[in-house]
Amino acid sequence: MIEIAQVTKSYGRRRALDGAAATFAVGRIVGLVGENGSGKSTLLKMMAGLLRPDSGSVLLDGKPVTRALAGRRIAYMADADLFFPYFTIDQLFGFYDTQFDDFSMEKAYEAADFLRLDRTSKLKNLSKGNRGRAKIAATLARQADVYLLDEPFSGLDPMVREEIVKGLIRFTDPERQTVIMTTHELQDAAPLLDEIAVMKGGRIIAHERTEDIRDEHRGGPSAWMKSLYEKESEPIGAHSS
Repeated sequence: MIEIAQVTKSYGRRRALDGAAATFAVGRIVGLVGENGSGKSTLLKMMAGLLRPDSGSVLLDGKPVTRALAGRRIAYMADADLFFPYFTIDQLFGFYDTQFDDFSMEKAYEAADFLRLDRTSKLKNLSKGNRGRAKIAATLARQADVYLLDEPFSGLDPMVREEIVKGLIRFTDPERQTVIMTTHELQDAAPLLDEIAVMKGGRIIAHERTEDIRDEHRGGPSAWMKSLYEKESEPIGAHSS
């Protein structure tokens, strides 16, 4: 379980997180959504142990998340391509194998085959869609407790998104693993998500089960999120008589 307790983080004068708080349970796939600058990527990096909060805490099963703890139990996939471009996919897997004790080469090969990747191809020669597939295969090959994915569908065509969704379902264990992803592609991601957490102004303004959102909000998750933003933007006292 990941607990985020009143976390703040500033970059100079800009407040990226402003008292963010949430609890993410084991075995859930959670979408972290919101407009650009709402704090999603900063919060994800904090859960990955890459940033420290200015105040508040981020805990995994009651223990503060550090780089060392994250390296053992949390798999993080950045939005940017951070890999050596001259690596082949096989070399990328080999590099991961040297860095993480929980990396499974067998699972990496299985994920690569499932995602129809040519493991002899160099990353610099791959399309954006195939680089996205390679990043997902390398990340999911770790036997982590938590997977943190920053915009896994960004810039990918619908067919690639669908394959990545299928890969997430196939190569994660809902009994013991948690997936938290930031995404602007809520409509595509919603069928995969158990829960949706909405961020605005560095805070989590709502966190609901996707099934409840569909039952209670006409128009589904996208309309629900839009209504939340509109409500948050209303001036104080707008509805008072």
